[in-house]
Amino acid sequence: MLTPILVAILLVASSVEGASIQEHISGLVGVPVLNFQLRHFHTLAPDGKTVLFQDVAHASLQAMPRYPIRVKPTKRHRPSSQAAFHEFRRLSKRSMSSRVNWEEDTIPGPDISSNETLGVLARMSFNAYNEPGDSGWYDLEGQWNISYPVGWESDSDGLRGHVFSTPDNLTVVLSIKGTSASILGGGGPTQRKDKLNDNLLYSCCCARVDWSWSTVCGCYAGAGKCDTGCLEESLAEETLFYPIGVNLYNNLTYMYPDANIWVTGHSLGGGLASLLGVTFGTPVVAFESPGERLAARRLHLPSPPSTHHITHVYHNADPIPLGACTGKLSTCYAAGYALESRCHLGKTVLYDTVGQLEWSVDIRTHGILVIIEKVLTLPWKVPVPAPEDDCIDCFAWEFGDFLNKTNPKP
Repeated sequence: MLTPILVAILLVASSVEGASIQEHISGLVGVPVLNFQLRHFHTLAPDGKTVLFQDVAHASLQAMPRYPIRVKPTKRHRPSSQAAFHEFRRLSKRSMSSRVNWEEDTIPGPDISSNETLGVLARMSFNAYNEPGDSGWYDLEGQWNISYPVGWESDSDGLRGHVFSTPDNLTVVLSIKGTSASILGGGGPTQRKDKLNDNLLYSCCCARVDWSWSTVCGCYAGAGKCDTGCLEESLAEETLFYPIGVNLYNNLTYMYPDANIWVTGHSLGGGLASLLGVTFGTPVVAFESPGERLAARRLHLPSPPSTHHITHVYHNADPIPLGACTGKLSTCYAAGYALESRCHLGKTVLYDTVGQLEWSVDIRTHGILVIIEKVLTLPWKVPVPAPEDDCIDCFAWEFGDFLNKTNPKP
């Protein structure tokens, strides 16, 4: 019997019947669509690290609906060795250097020039907040009414999501749930850990906003100063979502050694998806996420030659990906969220809802349903993806080795 889950996953795969991954790549012009289907349930063991999977019964699998996504050739860079990748991180934390060799290849990735493709991935991201059969489960023209239990127990409080994979297991999509909070239209048992990860990953210094806040780590050194080493240690906890996501991805590659894996997610989930995209070189589409470039630096993730296999999709009326949900009059401040970072990895698809639709900047536009039902359904072309080259995070802060100088650690 599966234990209560911290991460729930549905695997859906898409492919051309009988085609190899190489045939996929060379024949994308003639085969532009992949079909996705529920394949597995996923859970974590009580230790919060070990990943357990449960197969959908074969008889049930035959009746599962398929969800089409358009594809295109996508160039990516991935580390030739995960051991070298994490050795780089270990040595970098000690101000030592090592080398990571990067492999460049081209694989079938989601066609981000298609509003329809972005819409299907957004629906996968939305459903990561729910389990099949829930009233909140997104019904895609009657095809998403899957009534199979995923093992989520009411008190499961960790990283959640679904996984989708193809009939021939050559493509897998992992969707990761974002923040569940009442101010964002949600709630539930994951709120505490969601908020902890938000404030660790996307704040300038442990969610130190002013004297009235309770920080999430002890790295504030006074007078606008923050201890860099302390921040990095705070992000290294194995129970935080990034290392759990790495564990999850490794399990998927073990189960599907020949598969091409994509990752998608909304908000916190989108930022985590992007961090996994850097770690493994997997194509990513992230929706409305805070800037994760700062977190990648603090996690000491080595920089590949290009991160253009990572795409961020958001609109300019949402203050969270803009790093603008700050200040004493903001909803984020009132709820105790310090979502201060705004710089994203990869390329950004930015919809101009302020200029074109005359929307006001408002946190109520942050929900993934706004993207699905009010942005991607409009008859406009997908904006050209562009890197955020001139972006700067936390310019008002000074970072350094302050705590070690004033209060050396034993």
